[in-house]
Formats: sequence, structure tokens, C-alpha cells
Amino acid sequence: MAAAVQGKCLVVGGGIAGVTCAEQLSLQFPADLVYLLTAAPLVKAVTNVKQVSRTLEEFDVEEQTSGALESQYPNIKVVASAVKELQAAAQTLITEDGTRYHYEQLCLCAGARPRLIVEGNPYVLGIRDTDSAWTFQQHLTRARRVLVVGNGGIALELVYEMEGCEVVWAIKDKSIGNTFFDAGAAEFLIPQLKAEKPQTPLTCKRMKYTTEGGAGQEDDRLGSALGPDWHEGMDLRAAQEIPRCVHIEAECEVKKILNHPEFKTLNVTASPVPRGEKDSATCDPDDWPVYAVLTNGKVYGCDFVVSATGVFPNVEPFVGGNNFDLGEDGGLTVDDHMRTSVPHVYAAGDVCSTGWTPSPHWQQMRLWSQARQMGCYAAKCMAAERRRENIEMDFCFELFAHVTKFFNYKVILLGKYNGQGLGGDHELLLRCTKGQEYVKVVLQGGRMMGAVLIGDTDLEETFENLILNQMDLSAYGEDLLDPNIDIEDYFD
Repeated sequence: MAAAVQGKCLVVGGGIAGVTCAEQLSLQFPADLVYLLTAAPLVKAVTNVKQVSRTLEEFDVEEQTSGALESQYPNIKVVASAVKELQAAAQTLITEDGTRYHYEQLCLCAGARPRLIVEGNPYVLGIRDTDSAWTFQQHLTRARRVLVVGNGGIALELVYEMEGCEVVWAIKDKSIGNTFFDAGAAEFLIPQLKAEKPQTPLTCKRMKYTTEGGAGQEDDRLGSALGPDWHEGMDLRAAQEIPRCVHIEAECEVKKILNHPEFKTLNVTASPVPRGEKDSATCDPDDWPVYAVLTNGKVYGCDFVVSATGVFPNVEPFVGGNNFDLGEDGGLTVDDHMRTSVPHVYAAGDVCSTGWTPSPHWQQMRLWSQARQMGCYAAKCMAAERRRENIEMDFCFELFAHVTKFFNYKVILLGKYNGQGLGGDHELLLRCTKGQEYVKVVLQGGRMMGAVLIGDTDLEETFENLILNQMDLSAYGEDLLDPNIDIEDYFD
């Protein structure tokens, strides 16, 4: 007979959302044992939280062993096992080792898995968790050229951090970083791809642990998302002694991936990579192990391809035989108390899709900041239900706010920073100082709806307040971004 475990609270997922949820539940119910199931051998814990403003937080992510988490929270029991099946009607979850967990409340924080352009090709790598990042680093040490496909956060960080090889960057949009920036911000950042990177010591803020079997023994179904500083402490340097070389192919996608023999049968010439100020091309060798055919007709040979084209919510272990409502993006739909459509089952982080009508200044994005917020709020909602208490929606869902770093610039996104859902009746104010800062404000009806701040602008708290209080700014016009006016003091 398989073992059976009875628990009041069960959390699935060792990433930021799951660990945050388990930590909060352990504080809410110190007399109860909280079970945290994780398919990966290490868990992600948020540390060094810094409150930048009312809604903005900066934090580090540490990889911890289960023992480290359990010693800090004695009523958390970490179980290293993947989920085999959820029998929601019986409030039972079965793990791969056959153990049956009977729960009163369950929170699913299983994250997401990479959306690879080709499955099962050894020359196409996805980067999602620590093991896949380690595998990428091993491939990079021998690389002459890498093709990066995608235009999100991982792609932006990779293209900037890689050195010692040619990089071809294929994006489907007109400009880089389309998820985060408009074309103006992209133009501000592009010179950084040619500039010399500032030298940083190879130290890592995150604690590193090795697990039995060594790094690189990953199962690509498993592993929680990388933290916001995942590349720090990694040497993303290839073997060649060449200047930084990044070539962007815009408005295209990968049509086909070919191995060397398949490429030879096409009888076509591979595209060389332009290099240098006059875009002189290097002579392209004909011994690349893999080739990518792009929809714009170009063919690039490379040592490997990085597929950074987004993620799928990891719902497969849970939906079979259960009546979950799914969002358009395939995530488990949750209401404004993080409840799924199945009784006693909550969800948080990348695995879920928000089903409530959001605040005018908030939208869901699968980011570390929202994973932390959702995990914490889900635990509070679970505690409120057990105590039969009412709970107001957390203030963090009033305003979208995210702080990160791209191309060695501090980047802050607030509200409808790209005019999402505002239609055509909004206007933009811009201020740009080459090499120092880029400030964009989104206005609608004279009221601030969003902002992008690149560089050390020190405007985040002021703009956050202006978005939240919806003050009519029509009278200020372009003076709102006049660098000679101390806007912080003016609106204090």
C-alpha cells in the first residue's frame, strides 16, 4: 500500500511563489505542519527585500536546500517529489513515489516550462532554471556563434552578458525588448550592445548548492524559474578573443532548424554576420553543427540556439480528471482571492491566470515580483478562509510595479507603461539623456497612467503617487519632464 499523509495545508512548487506561500502559511498557522512539494532538489527563497516605494520592491533570490528552509521555518516540511496526479474531488494529491497527500487546502505554484522552438534537439537550449542555465554556460565555453531567439527578459540579459563569440539575435518585433519597452527606449539601450561592459567581479549574491548527481542532470519538466540576478556569478564568456559582436535580425522568426547534412542538401549559402563599424562581414565557415532558417530568408549557422520565446504554465499534472477553468494563456484561472474553479484549490505565480477585473493600472506578467506577491496573498486568502474572515485584496494589485536591470541600467516599469489597453487616445511625454536616462510617461485625459524609467532617475516614488492619486496634470504639459524643475519637491 502506498503511504498516506494527512495535512491541512499543501503547497506545490519550490519556486518563489511556492516558497513564499509556504513561509506565509507557516507564520499564519505555527501549530500546523505545512507541506511543500518540490520537483527540484533546491528551493528558491526571497532574501534582502528592500522597499523602494509603496509598491516597488527589490530583492535577491537564494537557492536553499530543504534543510535550510526547514531550519528557518520548523513547521514547513519539504518533500522532494514531483506530482503524478491530483484527485481534487477526494482532496488527494499523489506524488511520483506513490505517496498520497490528503489536504484541506492546496495551493498550486508549479510555475511554467520553456516554450522551445524545437523539442528534443540537442542544439536548441531553453533557459528556465538553474540546471538549464548551467548547461548553457557549458555550451558557451566552446561557442564561436550563438543564435538567440526571443525578445523577453531572458533574451535581453543573455545578449548583453555574452562575450567572446558572435551573437545573432532573432526577434519577431521591430525593436528589442518589446515586452518592456517602446522603440524609443530600445534605441536608447542599443548603444550598450557595442560599448565595453563594466567589469564586475564573479561573485554571486545567491548561495549555490550542488546536489547529488551534479549540475546538469536536469529533467526539463522540473525546476523553478531563475531569480532576478541569475547570471551574476556565471562566466558567460566564450573562448574567442573578439570585440562584442551582436547582430539583430528584426521582424522575423525561426522557420526551420537544420543539422549540417540537412543544410548541405539545400545547396544555399549561409548568411555571414556583419562585424565592425562598416558592417564588414566575417567569412562564414561551413562547419556549423546547426543552422537556423529565418522567415526573412536568411540562414545562419551557429554552435547552438537559445530558445527564449516565453513559457507555458505547468498545468499538466493537475488538469486531468479535474474541472479547472483555464485562461487564454493556458494557466489555471484564479479569482480575486487566488481560488481556482476547483474547491479548496488555490494557485499563484506563473501557473495561474488572473480571472478578476484588474485595477486600471495593473496587469499580470509572469515576473519574479508578481510570483512573490501572489504567493504571499494566496497564503493570506487561505488563512482567511480557514478562519472564516473577510480579506481585502492586497494593495500590490492596485499598480503594476516592477524593478529590474537591463544592459547595466536600472529599469522601472509602472502602471500601463506601454499604454496597454488604453486605445489610441493616450499621449506620451519623453525625456532622454543619451547614456544616462530615458523617461517616458503615459498620459490619458491629463492623468498619468504609466511610466518607464531607465537609469537613476529617482522619479519612481513621485510617479507612483501621481498614477495612484490620478491628479489632473493637464496644466503642466511638457514641463512635467523639464529637467530644470525638481518634480519630486513640486509634487511632494
